[in-house]
Amino acid sequence: METALTRLVGVRHPVVQTGMGWVAGPRLVSAVANAGALGILASATMTLDRLRAAVREVAARTDAPFGVNLRADAGDAGDRVRLIIDEGVRVASFALAPSRELITELKEAGVVVIPSVGARRHAEKVAAWGADAVIVQGGEGGGHTGEVATSVLLPQVVDAVRIPVVAAGGFFDGRGLVAALAYGAAGVAMGTRFLLTSDSTVPDAVKARYLAATVKDVTVTRAVDGLPHRMLRTELVDALERSGRARALLHAVRHAAGFRRLSGLTWRRMVRDGIALKHGKDLSWSQVLLAANTPMLLRSAMVDGRTDLGVMAAGQVAGVIGDLPSCAELVEGVMAQAGEVIGELAAAPGGWVDAAMPG
Repeated sequence: METALTRLVGVRHPVVQTGMGWVAGPRLVSAVANAGALGILASATMTLDRLRAAVREVAARTDAPFGVNLRADAGDAGDRVRLIIDEGVRVASFALAPSRELITELKEAGVVVIPSVGARRHAEKVAAWGADAVIVQGGEGGGHTGEVATSVLLPQVVDAVRIPVVAAGGFFDGRGLVAALAYGAAGVAMGTRFLLTSDSTVPDAVKARYLAATVKDVTVTRAVDGLPHRMLRTELVDALERSGRARALLHAVRHAAGFRRLSGLTWRRMVRDGIALKHGKDLSWSQVLLAANTPMLLRSAMVDGRTDLGVMAAGQVAGVIGDLPSCAELVEGVMAQAGEVIGELAAAPGGWVDAAMPG
């Protein structure tokens, strides 16, 4: 299936695996790339040396294009951009809107720039600055999320920009891909669906918690880091919501210290990143400190398998997923179902679509 996205980045299928911290490592990304979709490494939880090693590991596992996701507000974002350029990575993805200067530097080096956004105005801004495409995530998506549903946000963005738009938030199968294409998107991005594959390195006990979840077990809370965060509801989440602000801040300080040791960041760099985060989202200093909770609480679950001590970011689709296919099986199934749905629509009386639907 050829779309503006597949032509832009050189993949076979208009499907993107999002850059999930502690989850989107070399094994998952290379498996997605070999399946013909676009895999994206999550770099925010990696040191520069670890990121370079991860990029080279993916390149050794696949000849297909892949990307790296960056935090645009990180103090060393420029260093990471140069690493991407030096290592010949095809796509740079951003969790927040990157600056005009970073976009220009990447584009001049031939890197495709695809920021992720959660509002139409952000899509318009990065498009005006030269972004090649944009991933737009509706409120159904996992992790930090907004309040507007994908079905409302997606057509707004498609109508507002003239670059390829990739839909995220609520997608897990071929029917969703066809729906996104009908809205005018050039493909879909999925996080939770790729987390729940046999190629994902997330511990089996954690995957079991996801598979057992219903739609009602996926909640949005501010208790972890002061920002709206979609995740599985667990006893820990309940406890965090009941705890007072002073106790939450104490936990945040501890987690910040742990993340500093793992990431190799200095306290000065972490403070600079916190200032950037505060400015970008108009947060209080208490919320900035609480934001240190996220990397370590996610790591406890996604790496250590401690569902009692960690949090599990999840899109609402976690409540309707019940299997663990390989990435190859997942992508093949999505594309096969999409083809069947398009065929059925074309064959229906008064059919309004044909197999060349994507443009």
